[in-house]
Amino acid sequence: MTAKLLDGKALAEQIQQEIALEATAFRARTGVTPCLAAVLIGDDPASDVYVRNKRRDCERAGLTSQLHRHDGAMSEAELLALVERLNADAAVHGILVQLPLPRHINTARVLEAVDPLKDVDAFHPENVGRIVQGQPRFLPCTPYGVIELLRRNDVALAGAHAVILGRSDIVGKPLANMLVQRGLDATVTVCHSRTRYLPELTRLADVLIAAIGQPKFVTAAMVKPGAVVIDVGINRTDAGLVGDVDFSSVSEVALLITPVPGGVGPLTRAMLLKNTLTAAELQSQKR
Repeated sequence: MTAKLLDGKALAEQIQQEIALEATAFRARTGVTPCLAAVLIGDDPASDVYVRNKRRDCERAGLTSQLHRHDGAMSEAELLALVERLNADAAVHGILVQLPLPRHINTARVLEAVDPLKDVDAFHPENVGRIVQGQPRFLPCTPYGVIELLRRNDVALAGAHAVILGRSDIVGKPLANMLVQRGLDATVTVCHSRTRYLPELTRLADVLIAAIGQPKFVTAAMVKPGAVVIDVGINRTDAGLVGDVDFSSVSEVALLITPVPGGVGPLTRAMLLKNTLTAAELQSQKR
């Protein structure tokens, strides 16, 4: 059996087209164009590419964007002052602080300074709490993309056993909280570096989501035949970009599988646009 590819790039383009139509209708109704402000500190090459792609996506979807770029010597106080200015700017609807930040800056303090109504990454504790309660304002972009990929490819989640490899605040934890909510109704197991009997657990998964940050960590022996495998990992190796899944072997066992690149990554950016549009709608209701 050779797995069918879940094409995240094609789906992201479809979602961007949907957002463009919604943004046009919103602009006609309110006279407002949703705006995303990205804050980039330092010269991390991967972050630079990612932010550049996000700005291009905004243009395609009919949103505007700002880039606030500063060198790695920017102080925490200066960054917090910038965030406060963006919070107060009515023309800015979403604020993205690109991670990682330089080591001398307290990341948690900066993320908590973002206005929860402009927190389009859904990292603010208030928005995290709303997700846990099943009352989300925004959904974190990568988990949101994973859910859309599964939903739009008719993957049955109700009653399914979803195993997540990784417990990060960006992917693993929020995705687990999203999958167990009513309406999705999956049974979720979260595994990590200290998990015992890991291959036995992953072989129980109807849906296996790898977000562990180790290249080609998931092998065919760890996957139940006929499982859906979602590879969130992006690892730079001498051979190029690879995921957390050994694609060549696992694709012979799985039913559906995401490629790297071209799987979850484009959807992460698409859902950021969706959140920015949602943020603009919420803020227009407050005025």
